[in-house]
Amino acid sequence: MTDQPQSDSASSQERPASRVSEGLPYPLGATWDGSGVNFAIFSANATKVELCLFDADGQAEIERIALPEFTNEIWHGYLPDARPGTLYGYRVHGPYDPANGHRFNPNKLLIDPYAKQISGELQWDDALFGYTVGHADGDLSFDERDSAPFMPRCRVIDPAFTWGNSAKPNVPWENTVFYETHVRGFSKRHPSVPEPDRGTFAAFHQNDVVEYIRSLGVTSVELMPVHYFLDDNHLLEKGLRNYWGYNTLGFFAPHARYMAGQSIGEFKIMVSRFHKAGLEVILDVVYNHTAEGNEMGPTLSLKGIDNASYYRLMPDDARYYINDTGTGNTLNMSHPCVLQMVTDSLRYWSSEMGVDGFRFDLATILGREPEGFSEGGGFLDACRQDPVLAKVKLVAEPWDCGPGGYQVGNFPPGWMEWNDKFRDVSRAFWKGDDDMLGDFAKIFLGSGEQFNRRGRKPASSVNFITAHDGFTLNDLVSYNEKHNEANGEDNRDGHSDNRSWNCGVEGPTEDPEIIELRYRQMRNLLATLFLAQGTPMLLAGDEFARTQGGSNNAYCQDSEIGWIDWNVSEQSSELQEFVRYLIELRNRHPLLRRNRFFTGEYDESLGVKDVSWLQPGGEEMGVEQWHDGSNRCMGILLDGRTQTSGIRREGVDKSLLIIVNAHHDVVNFTLPEVPQGQQWILQLDTNQAQLDPGESFSFGDEYQVTGRSMLMFELKKPSTKKRK
Repeated sequence: MTDQPQSDSASSQERPASRVSEGLPYPLGATWDGSGVNFAIFSANATKVELCLFDADGQAEIERIALPEFTNEIWHGYLPDARPGTLYGYRVHGPYDPANGHRFNPNKLLIDPYAKQISGELQWDDALFGYTVGHADGDLSFDERDSAPFMPRCRVIDPAFTWGNSAKPNVPWENTVFYETHVRGFSKRHPSVPEPDRGTFAAFHQNDVVEYIRSLGVTSVELMPVHYFLDDNHLLEKGLRNYWGYNTLGFFAPHARYMAGQSIGEFKIMVSRFHKAGLEVILDVVYNHTAEGNEMGPTLSLKGIDNASYYRLMPDDARYYINDTGTGNTLNMSHPCVLQMVTDSLRYWSSEMGVDGFRFDLATILGREPEGFSEGGGFLDACRQDPVLAKVKLVAEPWDCGPGGYQVGNFPPGWMEWNDKFRDVSRAFWKGDDDMLGDFAKIFLGSGEQFNRRGRKPASSVNFITAHDGFTLNDLVSYNEKHNEANGEDNRDGHSDNRSWNCGVEGPTEDPEIIELRYRQMRNLLATLFLAQGTPMLLAGDEFARTQGGSNNAYCQDSEIGWIDWNVSEQSSELQEFVRYLIELRNRHPLLRRNRFFTGEYDESLGVKDVSWLQPGGEEMGVEQWHDGSNRCMGILLDGRTQTSGIRREGVDKSLLIIVNAHHDVVNFTLPEVPQGQQWILQLDTNQAQLDPGESFSFGDEYQVTGRSMLMFELKKPSTKKRK
């Protein structure tokens, strides 16, 4: 174990640094105070930290300064003549001893974990690795080449920005509707966006773009990763890119490719435009791993700053990484300074960048302690008590690849969770699989088995039919098999259990009956999404039947496969209007977004059940019907007289009857009689692309429910107006 010599670069020669003062250990990162810049970086095991300054073009290293002070494991110094726009990086000295978890190599230029802006893109080269690639000793060898020519640079920013009067919308959870999209994919082909702005934050400065999203009725725009990330070398070699961005290197910096210019103000303007339209901004964030990979990966930032602190290493051999993420490494959220970095990042994006919430990729990682996942893990506790983070929307993807990684329903109060059971059951039910009626009933009422505890509400379940990962809605009803050939992996990548059904023909068809069936199935799935209890999430483009040509893993497709095509057909435009109508229905009826779980229990004080499950004859479902694997039709009666809060009083909401029929044929359904009601008013029938709602039906009438369709009726109550 040795402290390796620094690089032989000419820039490592003695430089005058008398103007450098001690500065402060906090805040971490490079902080402009109006007079100069304070630099502070955590490393518990380093022996020296050097700040490297570059010229305005970022090409030449013009100065290398050892940070003069070390306080509480923070290296820091203050440069009174540094200004916003200064380009910098770090070289960190210490032992190169992989067997004990240390991989210091001062020949490698490192990204500041707290950098607020990162300029340029990484160029893959063997010099980026701390060991000598191809050496017989592998990662135990030591590489002396300078990586600076191939690394991006950190940039000091001026955080000043005038937000004006665009306050955060603060949409209540029960009213939230997520709209998941990709900065580049959404705008790359958008006709209202000027060519230079396409694929960037500036695209969302356009009124047409923001107004379109607002017009759908969604409340919260969820952007796929916008933190600075890397393109994997193996993808670049195939002419592809890491399109989705789940390969983060900088947790505080917007991705350079998404900025039309040089200012992070572009992101803030985007947020301000959304807020003025009443739309929240949710970021999909990746704090479970970094782009540095495992022991054979490059040394770009955390690995060279303090590998043993930042990453979870194997307890019996610290040379190797715990890989609960499936990406090579796992951030060590049990370390206080790593926990601080992640929470500092979240507070920065919320307080300084205006973001309203976060969706956490592989969030089980964030609740892992050495003994495994715990809902009382340090990070989850930190979020719950933090005065900033406790007020923003926190959404977990509640699984990872490690042991005990599937944790749906096990996150603490205050968190929403992606509910993959809702996705899988909805797909299987409408596909026509056997034995799905009971599971469908559970997920339709908010998956209470998973979420009805500790005062959590139905909104805790984030319901989705499709997401970025998998088929689009159109492809879900058009393909039985995935078609990922464009990824160059012989179609081996991507999930194979999609629970999809092509309705008779694989891929595009001119058959009008199949096309009509596909659109009806899309309407069924969308109606399930928006009429169910929980928080719906719509994948951008699904509202007008966007296709990816059967690809269910477009992670590397920065191409027409991954970009939204805004040439919308007349039939797809009708689907778009159908989505708007569904969201309007959801907003109109509080019963569809209750703050209390339906239980089906009889309330003696009110003399009513909050929900009843009906057979086509109008009678309540019995054990025999629930256990009939071929049963695919039922009515769901939501009674508006039941209490909607902890105060025991009769509710005043309108009762609703929802009928689902996944049979291939018509089912005659008898409309039930309901106390205090007069008639049933038809509000939805997915068999009709353009429904003119309002047709009334009497109790006892038989409604012919088309095969593979979904309906909703509203109960009309007798008039209570007094005669004069």
